[in-house]
Amino acid sequence: MNRREAIQKTALGASVASFLPLSMQAKKSEEIIISSELKGNINHSVCEWCYPDLSLEELCQVSNSLGLTGIDLIGPKGWPTLQKHNLISTMCNGAEISLIKGFNHKVYHSQLVDNYLEYIDLVADAGYTNLICFSGNKDGMDDETGLKNSVKGLQKILGKAEKRGVVIQMELFNSKINHPDYMCDNSTWGIELCKRLDSPNFKLLFDIYHMQISEGDIIRTIQDHHLYFGHYHTAGVPGRNEIDETQELFYPAIMKAIVATGFKGHVAQEFIPTAKNPIESLRSAVTICDV
Repeated sequence: MNRREAIQKTALGASVASFLPLSMQAKKSEEIIISSELKGNINHSVCEWCYPDLSLEELCQVSNSLGLTGIDLIGPKGWPTLQKHNLISTMCNGAEISLIKGFNHKVYHSQLVDNYLEYIDLVADAGYTNLICFSGNKDGMDDETGLKNSVKGLQKILGKAEKRGVVIQMELFNSKINHPDYMCDNSTWGIELCKRLDSPNFKLLFDIYHMQISEGDIIRTIQDHHLYFGHYHTAGVPGRNEIDETQELFYPAIMKAIVATGFKGHVAQEFIPTAKNPIESLRSAVTICDV
């Protein structure tokens, strides 16, 4: 880094620091931001809900300072703010009914199909790619019935998704701790759904935190089944907090495994910061994952 770049970096850090709540300005501006010279092997993003003390405007400022390319789980109302800061919605939401009412139950298909057909157009018109969906809870349903129902519902929207270039992504959750009774709680069920749908526009959002709790064997699963994974989320296990040495997952190795598959999508930080300076936690996480 030359002198001019250093001055620009410090100025940007100072601008971001002054934009944050007072409680987050304790660190020097130079320490809040990460080097703009990321390796370029990982496309980094962050989930908005993990930073409730920041407005979307503030999180956009922080994201730009850290070299992120977008923010996860942002619907149409937030898109103008992202566009103002030259960021993208790396995982769009808003078409779903809820996490527990999903495609595995036919009773929700009519509403879900209407919602997703509308949102596919909204996402495509905004120039975005990914739109999240959920299996829903079992509510006594067996896995095979859930698969058949999900296929029937999703087939009604995938034709349009393919035409508009939108990828529908079903998130994998653990049902052991965070989402009791959720059907798509393991990669085997999700991958089988992908195979039955047989569409390049349906993928799984592989949440590393959730799948470590549900089944472990993270790196092998990524190596063997990466063609079905269109997006990744991070968080530390146990606790869903920072992804540093305080938890059991070793993210540098996981990220190297993702890069080795040729993945060109996004990895979004979805941990809940516990440190006094959550922006420093995010900076550290991006550094850990930038392999």
